[in-house]
Amino acid sequence: MTNQDVVVSEMGITAGAALPGPGGPAGLSMRQTYLDLAAAAAVARSASCTWAETMRASSPTRSSRSAADVDEFTAWVSKHPSALTKFEEIAGKSRGKKIVMFMDYDGTLSPIVADPDAAYMSDAMRAAVREVAKNFPTAIVSGRCRDKVRNFVGLSDLYYAGSHGMDIKGPSSNPESVLCQPASEFLPMINEVYKILVEKTKSTPGAKVENNKFCLSVHFRCVDEKRWNALGEQVKAVMKEYPKLKLTYGRKVLEIRPSIKWDKGQALEFLLESLGFANCSDVLPVYIGDDRTDEDAFKVLKKRGQGIGILVSKCPKETNASYSLQDPTEVMEFLLRLVEWKRKSSSSLMIRPRV
Repeated sequence: MTNQDVVVSEMGITAGAALPGPGGPAGLSMRQTYLDLAAAAAVARSASCTWAETMRASSPTRSSRSAADVDEFTAWVSKHPSALTKFEEIAGKSRGKKIVMFMDYDGTLSPIVADPDAAYMSDAMRAAVREVAKNFPTAIVSGRCRDKVRNFVGLSDLYYAGSHGMDIKGPSSNPESVLCQPASEFLPMINEVYKILVEKTKSTPGAKVENNKFCLSVHFRCVDEKRWNALGEQVKAVMKEYPKLKLTYGRKVLEIRPSIKWDKGQALEFLLESLGFANCSDVLPVYIGDDRTDEDAFKVLKKRGQGIGILVSKCPKETNASYSLQDPTEVMEFLLRLVEWKRKSSSSLMIRPRV
């Protein structure tokens, strides 16, 4: 990727600057975890495996919770403890540092729903995010189209990174806010593939193709499982004609993205540099997300040795996150506790007597 692929403001990065380098409810089975993308791809290549099996592996279904499941979850939580239970530990790591908040949207700030166009966040969650943004630089990093997630959240004083970080824009109140669109040259191709997939998937009841500007999502949450294989083969056939695009997997979704080295991890690094925090030892990035694409950001934090990754999940998953939360309700509780901790910390500093 070259520098001219990205437009930036004077806020933290000049136009010629180099980019950063890569860096529950009962009934949900604890044993059913998401395959990582490499494993899913390997399964798909297997001659003995159908697309339906690959899609099923990436989208675990519900079943009864056994005692073994509970034991497995308990063991997993011991390695990735609740960010609520360990809040004081997290607060301790935050003392004397500037917190920068990064959050996914679907499954983190809003529950996962059957209709992706109805993934609204609650007023209470919006109020919590608003308070977070008042106290810390805050970014929403989503696979959704940036404008769509911005409309869902409805707050202007945030950074929004849509299309898995390939479309970044800062607060609308700042006319010189940072802008990053490293995949702009792919727009005509993405739009072309979108039209083809919409037409091809008409024969599959429940399938929905979502145009997220720099990437596409083929949702099969509402598709009969017996039709998954045919749907996967349809998408695969289209993708054969577009080698510059890649196919990845998520929860009940197939995603098409440009084949460039850019993901939520690079987006996190870009935003930290834009804010002037790239090489600061007194900054603490906190990233909260629930999906496999969020692992790219968790890996960046782990590699930096600086930051806190929090996975939102009710079941054990392989993750680079240090802590966990079970659902958006717990996310909101964590955000509110963080804001309250910030206020108390600021108040204690203001009333500290001189010596």
